[in-house]
Amino acid sequence: MQKPKSFRPWQPDQTTLLPPSPREWLAEDHQVYFLLDLVDELDLSEILIPAQAKDPRGEKGFDPRMMTMLLLYAYCVGTVSSRKIERACYEDLAFRVLTGNQQPDHSRISDFRRRNLDALKGLFVQILRLCQKAGMVSLGHVALDGTKVKANASKHKAMSHERMLRAEKQLAQEINALMRKAEILDAQEDRRYGKSNRGSDLPDELRRRQDRLERIRQARKEMEAETAADAARQRQEEADQARAEADAANESDAPAVEQAELNKRAEAAAAKAKAAQEKAIEAAKEAGVELPDLEPLAAEAMPRRGLARKANGTPTQKTQRNFTDPDSHLMKSDGHYIQGYNCQLAVDRDHQVIVALGVSNQAPDVEHLEPMVQRIAATAGALPAVMTADAGYWSESNAELCAAQGIDAYIATGRLPHGQPLPPKRGPMPKNADAKARMARKLRSKAGSRNYSQRKAIVEPVNGQIKEARGLRRFLLRGLEKVEAEWHLIAATHNLLKLFRYRRSQQQGLLLASG
Repeated sequence: MQKPKSFRPWQPDQTTLLPPSPREWLAEDHQVYFLLDLVDELDLSEILIPAQAKDPRGEKGFDPRMMTMLLLYAYCVGTVSSRKIERACYEDLAFRVLTGNQQPDHSRISDFRRRNLDALKGLFVQILRLCQKAGMVSLGHVALDGTKVKANASKHKAMSHERMLRAEKQLAQEINALMRKAEILDAQEDRRYGKSNRGSDLPDELRRRQDRLERIRQARKEMEAETAADAARQRQEEADQARAEADAANESDAPAVEQAELNKRAEAAAAKAKAAQEKAIEAAKEAGVELPDLEPLAAEAMPRRGLARKANGTPTQKTQRNFTDPDSHLMKSDGHYIQGYNCQLAVDRDHQVIVALGVSNQAPDVEHLEPMVQRIAATAGALPAVMTADAGYWSESNAELCAAQGIDAYIATGRLPHGQPLPPKRGPMPKNADAKARMARKLRSKAGSRNYSQRKAIVEPVNGQIKEARGLRRFLLRGLEKVEAEWHLIAATHNLLKLFRYRRSQQQGLLLASG
């Protein structure tokens, strides 16, 4: 008689299941061990020094280095929720090895991320420097692209300025009606129950309407403050431009009449800018928000989408503002609209390392090229030799900017067929060809066709690796500054994964060569 098949022993109640050393729990080349070794290569002083300066009394806190590595690993594997990270510290073996079998609760994880958001954002440059030191970045060819990422807000939680005003009026009428009804019921109940007792639920109903009225009124005031600030910035830019033109005329041999006219325009523009600034400051005080920065944006600053407004700085009737994340905006992505942000990436060709990034709430890409070029120089330390970008970035000024910076740019001037090289354009360039025609001819050249065909394979897989492989399709944080910091953390962990795989391949190559 044949013996029954036997199986491996299964003893879930056994006391010891794991090896005595955590180093034996995971494969030798696991990413967790790479992160544990990486601690000594990163400068975490911005996180450590404030933590060490705290009152030494009370319960001991978790090591800030461990918390930093915990967040980095969590973002690497697409786990960003503090509650999910806490659960993983109990249930996921890799998390337990990384934390040394410690389990910080979700509130501590969330507080640590919030307090150290700027320092965590700065890790992007440090990790990029490690990639450069490893020889993974040459800046020979950088591709630029933008992707829309959902905000932590619903697109249905928004209201137009016209609807806010209408809702305020309607709620005020309802509150007045409820107040009158409450007075009548109070008098009836006083006669029935006595003055010390009350049997009506109307105060709760009244409170709900009053709370809603306050939220809508506050959102309207903040919207009006934002549009006033946008108008003030525009007026200041116009004043600066008018003053520059007047100064240039004054220093030249321009006729006295022309100089006088330009000076008069500059003074009028300055007066309008001052009035707009005063209105913006008054609107901010009325809304109870921080006074806005009314200076024009710096060259490396990402463009900000201003709310639709009238010339005097007041919102239009259809101007909308989201209640959950006011900085986010409706944007078209893959044929439908999302409440989100426009996230920019500049990716090096060699190993798909991100060399610069930014976030804005403006959907079109064209205004992002100049600040992204500035950011590449700041974070990578140099400008790329070749840069490619799709048609969303085309403008004559962008082409001139790249040429002035010594960048050999290939920017599509229109929609190009995917996966098919453009047929070369033969014959001499027309003498009257404009910048767009020259760029279109450049793209049809042998070098242009070869370089531009690589754009899709350089930058678009990075978006796929972030959104699909790691599942980072929605931001956890709210507000433009926090979202940009989180996007830096996402990009830093992308580069971290590239560095980990590159070093592992190098080690495997050395082992094969020596064995």
